Amino acid sequence: MTWLTEFGQVIYEASRLDAAGGWLGAARDAVLAGDPERLLEAFPGGVTIDDPRAGRVEGRAALEAYCETSSSWLHDRGSRTTAIATTLGHARSVGEFDLELTEAGRTFVLPVAVVVEPDPGHEAVRIRVYHSQWPLLGHHVIRPPLLQRDPDVHESDVVGRYQAALAAGDAAAIVATFESDGCFREPSGPQFRVCGTPALREFFARFFSAGGGIVLEHCTVTEDGVRTALEFNAVKWGGVDLPHQAGVAVYERGPSGRIREARIYDDVQGPVEE
Repeated sequence: MTWLTEFGQVIYEASRLDAAGGWLGAARDAVLAGDPERLLEAFPGGVTIDDPRAGRVEGRAALEAYCETSSSWLHDRGSRTTAIATTLGHARSVGEFDLELTEAGRTFVLPVAVVVEPDPGHEAVRIRVYHSQWPLLGHHVIRPPLLQRDPDVHESDVVGRYQAALAAGDAAAIVATFESDGCFREPSGPQFRVCGTPALREFFARFFSAGGGIVLEHCTVTEDGVRTALEFNAVKWGGVDLPHQAGVAVYERGPSGRIREARIYDDVQGPVEE
């Protein structure tokens, strides 16, 4: 078992992208087999992986080492994966997982998001893995941007209103974008999940207590009608400039069209966090 094998379902979903054609199916099989040689054969144009722990992985030797070390890392921690959701857009797929790990006698859940972006023209693929380091290390690690801001990226309907309220630091407006029983889950795990209008109101009031909202550079948007996945760079919180940091957030709509759950995958430490 390797890190990539754990997330092979995202490749499976990406193989359904019309633009990708049949060649991505072979790549999916290679990922599920955990075989770096087969993966490289399936993507002759190259495989690039961006991972919070390993950094940028490119080339045969780096990919082989990545598969070997991730396999050992997962095995040593008795990893078990639960799939949460996969958002399939026209250009990429975004998978979400809860990874249960045991380390030093402590069992915990590491929320992970994986973005798979095939390049059919070059038979290449970029895989971007997002998770917080807090559950693993007990502290945040600044992760530089993986993507540049795209001024043409815009989120639709309720997610666009959420983003406007987030940037403005408007707690009432952002809570209004949620279902009455909606939830916000922080990157550090399911124990940091806030649900229901009263709890969300208190949560966002504290979030914005530093005197302003959270400003994101929007890089990619992947939408399937139910979920919107936004890759971003966090650049400001409460009027305080942040080192630009990469992340992804997934917003899942409920029955009324408002947000049922917002799930964040980043390692940003803001001015109101300890």
